[in-house]
Amino acid sequence: MFRTLTLALATTVALAAPAWAEKLSLNAISKYLNGMKTVQGSFTQINGDGTISTGKIAIKRPGKVRFDYNPPERALVLASNGAVYILDRKLGAQPETYPLSKTPLSLILAKNVNLAQAGMVVGHKFDGTATTVVAQDPKRPEYGSIEMKFTANPVELRQWIIRDSDGGVTTVVLGGLEKVQLRNRMFLIDEELRKLGHDQDN
Repeated sequence: MFRTLTLALATTVALAAPAWAEKLSLNAISKYLNGMKTVQGSFTQINGDGTISTGKIAIKRPGKVRFDYNPPERALVLASNGAVYILDRKLGAQPETYPLSKTPLSLILAKNVNLAQAGMVVGHKFDGTATTVVAQDPKRPEYGSIEMKFTANPVELRQWIIRDSDGGVTTVVLGGLEKVQLRNRMFLIDEELRKLGHDQDN
């Protein structure tokens, strides 16, 4: 599900930018990502099968992200403590779990993002409106890649596309990220399982 799950809306989305926009350097993008400590916003996701999902995203770097999917899915995806948890609240089952390091999303959740390091960036282009960077783990390229789209003035992450190790493609379009205060407990799977257990008892 995470394949269809980590990302949403693609190239069809127009990203407004001034005519004088220029290609962002890898250092500028790395600086932006490293400065993105706690943010939240809305997202639209295009899954590999063409279906569309929407929801709220919260990011707390390093290492934490939360995707809350709107009904009818009601799914939850959490990344924290080096693991990714996928919870289907409708089924109430135990979450699927796997290492965050095996997903390309780990690249932007790292404590120190350095896109300029050898072998990490395999694509870097500008279309006149936005800068696109394709990155992968230089030590484990088989884990897949993340293609990120940024606008400038100020620098802002607008979209990403994850291509995973199984060939799945998921696109996530962000509706604008706002800096907020986020509690660590938002990213704890045990908290969510307790809520689910309480719901099932009622």
